[in-house]
Amino acid sequence: MTDLFGSDESIAPEPAAKRSEDAPLADRLRPKDLSEVVGQEHLTGPEGAIGRMVAAGRLSSIIFWGPPGTGKTTISRLLANAVGLRFEAISAVFSGVADLKKVFAAAREHVRIGQKTLLFVDEIHRFNRAQQDGFLPYVEDGTVTLVGATTENPSFELNAALLSRAQVLILHRLDSHALEQLLDRAEALTGRPLPLTEQARDALIASADGDGRFLLNQAETLYSVDIEDPLDPAGLSALLHRRVAVYDKDREGHYNLISALHKSLRGSDPQAALYYLARMLVAGEQPLYVLRRLVRFASEDIGLADPQALIQCLAAKDSYDFLGSPEGELAIVQACLYCATAPKSNAAYKAQSAAWKSARDTGSLMPPQNILNAPTKLMKDIGYGKDYTYDHNAEEGFSGDNYWPEDMAPATFYRPTDRGFEKRIAERIAWWDDLRKKRNANE
Repeated sequence: MTDLFGSDESIAPEPAAKRSEDAPLADRLRPKDLSEVVGQEHLTGPEGAIGRMVAAGRLSSIIFWGPPGTGKTTISRLLANAVGLRFEAISAVFSGVADLKKVFAAAREHVRIGQKTLLFVDEIHRFNRAQQDGFLPYVEDGTVTLVGATTENPSFELNAALLSRAQVLILHRLDSHALEQLLDRAEALTGRPLPLTEQARDALIASADGDGRFLLNQAETLYSVDIEDPLDPAGLSALLHRRVAVYDKDREGHYNLISALHKSLRGSDPQAALYYLARMLVAGEQPLYVLRRLVRFASEDIGLADPQALIQCLAAKDSYDFLGSPEGELAIVQACLYCATAPKSNAAYKAQSAAWKSARDTGSLMPPQNILNAPTKLMKDIGYGKDYTYDHNAEEGFSGDNYWPEDMAPATFYRPTDRGFEKRIAERIAWWDDLRKKRNANE
């Protein structure tokens, strides 16, 4: 590993012409200028944030947020070169407070001779809150221009104070066009076409999942093997290890996909819902977590518009418990599709919120005495249970009695929609309301 705190020469990027032929392909293809960076033109172009900074010759502190293999480190090095800053790099994985102190001390020494430092911090989110606070005085007084790189959402992982002093720039996962450019460059550098059919080349690009470094490493593996005839997708799959989907079950990707699943279900798009369900399960998400979210969805977004939705989700949970993977996953698919295609209503969800608020606001109001049990003579003597009407003995099985506290006006929390089974419920409630009004009018 490179000495993180060595001399400037030890960390400065080696000129492309001097790069060893034995160096990894990804290193030999590292861009020499910002114009050579692929897939991030929204930042590096003339109208992009980086393009404007370079044109002005001044950098603000930056947090690069993006997936692996999208150019965060490369762009940082090129930025230092473009504006004439000394480049210093550390990794939060291997560095601590003592290392940071050495870096800041060296940066201050260079300030004295008129040279400013761009400090690149890889995996900056791995520094804890106290360590992140340690950057603040050196960023504020200009000792360093901080460029941090993270694959995690900065809003969750970085201090607000640090974020307020840096501009967050989002790097996109490389699309198929950008990845194709990288393969073209690899073929031009080596002077050899990749031994792949057109379909296998497309499969190789798809397997990279937007990660340029991974793609070039796979290409290098292909170049290292003696292959007589171009490989088709099956041959490629047999030669290369399958890439595991990028998914961290306790990070932002986890919440992004479950949010996408929930909103696809709410939007009644069974195809998109099934896609996000597959994304999660293929990437290793716990099926029981997905089932818990489906159960919640059945109550929150379907409710009584289709009471079977909740039953379907609970049945899917029982089926998965009984069968396990992979057989039990079909029951999860069935529940997902049922929820996506069911009529939607959040009336129960809204009713809960309104009722809970009313309960907090009204405190300990007593229910009316007519609906209170009277298990003792004293309670009966003071009126508990007096004039209670047993609904089953009333005409049409409905008494129309008042069930609200005396100091509280009747409220309406649940407002059923006209969709699915709730349409029948709404008709039923309207019928009871009409009977109640007629009964009260006759008293």
